[in-house]
Amino acid sequence: MIVSQSLSPRAVRLFKSASPGYTLIEMLVVLTIISLILGLVGPRVLSYLGESRIKTARLQIESFSSALDLFYVDVGRYPVDSEGLTALVERPTGVEIWNGPYVKGGRIPLDPWGHPYQYHLAGDHIPPYVITSLGPDGRGGGMNTASATTNAQR
Repeated sequence: MIVSQSLSPRAVRLFKSASPGYTLIEMLVVLTIISLILGLVGPRVLSYLGESRIKTARLQIESFSSALDLFYVDVGRYPVDSEGLTALVERPTGVEIWNGPYVKGGRIPLDPWGHPYQYHLAGDHIPPYVITSLGPDGRGGGMNTASATTNAQR
């Protein structure tokens, strides 16, 4: 062995004990396997995330409905459109009996996509109000299931 004759005995030991490392082919195979796994698992994880946001919006809307019913018991009416959901955390003008805030935390949270909830007093419908989350695009009315979540029966 020519290399061992020109190197010191200590260098020869280091050279023989050093691992050769990974080849480019091995690295490419590992990256390909990882990308295939992410390609198969990624969409499923993202769909679970979308479903959980829809469920969160529905739970928040149900919470608002309970708070609106408590408001109705105290005040004798539901908030008008101009008062909106803010009436659950701030006393509306002209209201004598108000035992709020009716929402935990003292503020109206945004929907899971960062948009404010829409409130409309529907009058003679059941329930007499409509609370809507406009979904991820903030416009509602889209074709996917997350386009709009509401408490109104369809």
